[in-house]
Parts: sequence; structure tokens; C-alpha cells
Amino acid sequence: MKIVSYNIQYSKGKDGAFDLDRIVDAVRGADIIGLQEVTRNMPDVPDADQPARIAELLPEYYWSYASSIDVDLGSKIENGQAVSKRLEFGNMVLSRWPISSKRALILPRTGSVDNFDMQNGVLEAFIAAPGGPIRIYVTHLNHLRSQTRRMQLDWLVPKLFATVSEGGCMTGTTWNGFPIPPTPKSFIIMGDFNLTPNCEEYDRIVGKSDYYYGRLATSDHWVDSWTRCGNDEENSITWFDEEDDFKSGRRLDYAFVSPDLANKIKSVRIDQTCPASDHQPYWLEMNL
Repeated sequence: MKIVSYNIQYSKGKDGAFDLDRIVDAVRGADIIGLQEVTRNMPDVPDADQPARIAELLPEYYWSYASSIDVDLGSKIENGQAVSKRLEFGNMVLSRWPISSKRALILPRTGSVDNFDMQNGVLEAFIAAPGGPIRIYVTHLNHLRSQTRRMQLDWLVPKLFATVSEGGCMTGTTWNGFPIPPTPKSFIIMGDFNLTPNCEEYDRIVGKSDYYYGRLATSDHWVDSWTRCGNDEENSITWFDEEDDFKSGRRLDYAFVSPDLANKIKSVRIDQTCPASDHQPYWLEMNL
């Protein structure tokens, strides 16, 4: 199974041009695609409905979209009819296999007073993969404050482990004859976490490093697919800084897996050549 995560920066490339076609070309061939910063009605962005356009360019995929920002953008009465125009900003998942259920998880936050801030969210999708159902999460954490990211992870890390007992969007018996989708134990969570491996938030995800044994996989933490494949925590870049003319960057994008999937990780890679966003596509291959 090939999985790719990509923060597409609403299709704005390193050259300043907006081009959803090259975004799609960068992720084409994956079985499951997780995208962040997908928009509707973003000012100055050519494709008004990016989820619909991406789905049009990838017609063989099932898809779902969840916005964490949804605000009015000039709704008005036209010819006696209310016409709603809204700015949306969120996450998208595409899958070769049907999406059994989906939820938009809204992350906790403390609002900023003197800097622009935004609501963050996670798209949860239960996917009916051939090897068995699997949970996929497409994530975008807070860009502004370490304290907010820590708050979000304090909620999100145990939430994913508790989903087996809590259930997804529906639980119990059938509802009017509609079957309840199974809640799989295994999960993959990917996206732009807006954190680096040397910070406290990373410790909250994978556990603190022991002075002698280093980081050990445990049942109450997620597993970083990058380091599981033998890569150094610091030895990668997934985001390049526009202020530095894209010459320097940091590792902000990740794909973590539940502990039971650690031995299923086959390979990872970062597509460093793609110019379609300020982030780079992160590819994960699993033996599933």
C-alpha cells in the first residue's frame, strides 16, 4: 500500500504560480492520499472549489473533505434567492477503496490576541482496504504556538487509541437497516504537524528518548515511519522557507502509525524535487 501526505498550500508553488494539475501529478499513483491546506473560495486562487477539482483530476479515487475554517465571504441575495459564498480551509483524503465513514475532529486551541491564528482540525476516515479496514487521519496542527500544539496532542494522542472503544461516527446496532462500519484498531496519521523532532511536542507523540536506549516504541505512543526506516530524526526537510528563497527548511511533515503497524512499514521517502508547494510530498509504503 502506497500512501502520500502533502500540504499543498492551496496549490501555490515555489514559483508563486497556482497549479492544481502539478499537485495532482505529484501524488498520482498512491493508494491513499492525504492533503492539507485545501480550500474553497480562497481569494486570488484560480480554482474556487479545490476539492471538486482534485476529485475531477483523480476520478478513480473516492474522496472526502473536512474544513476547519468556514466563514462567510460575501453571501448575498440575488434575484430574491440567498446565495451563500463561504471561504473554507481544511484537509482532504482520497482513496482507491471506499471510505466507510468520516469525521471532522476539531482540535482544542487558545486563540491568539496579537497574531493571526486559525482553527485546526483532523479528518478521520475509515477505509475499506483489501487487507482489512484501516483508520486514516489527515492532520494539520497549529502553526503559531508550541503550547497550542501540545494541547492539541494531549487530546489527540490518547483519542486515537480510545477510538476502538468509543467507536467512530456511529456505534451499536444497525440504524434503520444501515450497517455500522467496523472500527479498526490500526491507524495511520499523517500531515503537517508544524513541529520539529527536537521539540517537546515530538516527545509527546513518540515518547521521550532514554539516555541509554534512545527512543523505544511503546503501546501508548505513535511510531514515526521516518525513523523506523533507519533515518535520523533531524536528517530531513519537508518544508522550505519562502523568506529564505526556499534555501532552508525543517521537518514539519510526518506519517505516524499505531504500534501494531510498526513492523508493516516497508519504506519512506520525501520528494525533494517537487516545486508545487512550500512543503514536499511525504511517501510511505506499507506491507498491508
